[in-house]
Amino acid sequence: MLVLDAEMSGLEPTLHSVVSLGAIDFEHPERRLYEECRVWDGAKVEDEALAVNGYSLAQITDPTKQTEGELVRKLIAFAEGMADITFAGQNVYVDLYFLQAAARRAGHTAWPFAHRIVDIHTLAWEHMVKRGLTPPVNVEKRHSALNLQAACMYCGIPEEPKPHNALSGAKVSAEVVSRLLYDKKLLPEFEKYEIPWL
Repeated sequence: MLVLDAEMSGLEPTLHSVVSLGAIDFEHPERRLYEECRVWDGAKVEDEALAVNGYSLAQITDPTKQTEGELVRKLIAFAEGMADITFAGQNVYVDLYFLQAAARRAGHTAWPFAHRIVDIHTLAWEHMVKRGLTPPVNVEKRHSALNLQAACMYCGIPEEPKPHNALSGAKVSAEVVSRLLYDKKLLPEFEKYEIPWL
């Protein structure tokens, strides 16, 4: 699996841009990728997104930073040789669609990644249900409240630091996936945190 997290300038892949990407090779977690890029010309930038990822407008429009297309090329190169490049992460379909849109804008013709994903929300939901627990629900919105912060708490690790960084997001996600799927700690950064259900 390729555990990843992307930070963007908003939530719509055709309007907004990738600004950073973190990825971890799940089978060899010492292999990590972190890249930043500038937004594509004409991309919308939402203040709310910048508040989450901690970037300034000047940082994400810096002309000396690589393009989205160059960032995607580095991800493809990072995945080269991996036996399984299925994306995994929290709401990782969003990252997939953003990276696909970036690849299209850059004119990439060899997109190696599939639409099949491993999503933390689903893994955590199922894990809780199998243990006889009730997954949290946002009563006001009437949908699941099992976000990455809740999954981290459930798995016994601290939530991702704020502002969000794509590599710290990928690390937290990889650790959560390992604990949910295999009841195993994965990264040395989380070794001191016990798995609550063991």
